[in-house]
Amino acid sequence: MDTILVLLHTEADGRLAKSALEALAAAVDTSAALGGAVLTVGIVGRDAKAAAGTVASCGAKRFLAASGPGLETPRYGSDAAAAEQIAKAAGATIVLAPATSRWCRVLSGVAHRLGGRSDSHVTALKADSGSLSVTRWYYRQRFEAVLSRSERPWVIMLDPGCHAPWTGAGGSLGSPTPAATPEDVMVAVSAEAKRTTVTGVQAPSAGEQTIRPDAKLLLVAGAGWSKKQPDGQTHVPEAEALILGFLKKTQASLGGSKSIVDMSGEGTTAFKFMTHLNQVGQTGATPRHPKGLSTCCHGEEPHVVGWRFVNERRAVNLDPSCGWAQGKADVLYVADAFAVMAKVNELLKG
Repeated sequence: MDTILVLLHTEADGRLAKSALEALAAAVDTSAALGGAVLTVGIVGRDAKAAAGTVASCGAKRFLAASGPGLETPRYGSDAAAAEQIAKAAGATIVLAPATSRWCRVLSGVAHRLGGRSDSHVTALKADSGSLSVTRWYYRQRFEAVLSRSERPWVIMLDPGCHAPWTGAGGSLGSPTPAATPEDVMVAVSAEAKRTTVTGVQAPSAGEQTIRPDAKLLLVAGAGWSKKQPDGQTHVPEAEALILGFLKKTQASLGGSKSIVDMSGEGTTAFKFMTHLNQVGQTGATPRHPKGLSTCCHGEEPHVVGWRFVNERRAVNLDPSCGWAQGKADVLYVADAFAVMAKVNELLKG
């Protein structure tokens, strides 16, 4: 009989993020599908016990919590020690965790310490006849593979956005309750493991944030925004105003083609708010937004492969034979993106 440990961490405010609730829901479903598997919830970070109380009705047999001054901020040495101790305390044969930057940094090393195996960027789990298999993509989402392993413990990192989040018996996240009585897991963090210290956090204000993973709409800007327009001049400041105005009004997430994000390194005038973190495509990100709108981008295959998980695709391009017109978009507007976005922003004001 397998013992499934869903390993979560709290955010800076002590709450569980949506990605954590997605991993919890996947663990609950997998435990039921495996038939008799024991489910344990392990939580690391600030106010871990209180966070356990918010998911007390998930059906887990045990709740393990590791918290303290050394575990409030992400750090390889302390996080790895906490994850290892919780996995040993749970006697876990399967460890499921959200593929956050905090866990992706440490869990492969933890799997090695435990003598097990790990798989990251998993997009789905399936239990059949008591055997667990996982699905993940390779070669920038061009190949899909289904994997199973006999080695235990098996550490699995589930990509955010691939499973509906756990919402509790009442259809919403529960309030803290004493129904869950977390067991304290003592983590001895050595001085050597504390060599890395967090001195502060630099983050843009909410109005300046352009990457919003939970946004319902993805707006992608291509290199065409920075090229010469019909009057023979470039209009980068106007393009910046149009794009930022749209993002502020819709709270959409911003993506970019490789060409546009590379411009800042080539000495060409480019958007001040566009970085390589915004890149979508074969060498960039593969976002999972319900809808996507591409502007001034030709829709070539290395870029469009990053749209694989965007359900509804629309594009604005002056070229009626661009890549988007070759079956890669649901709707192609053959129009000037400057004029289209200006009109859209005007309509959004009303």
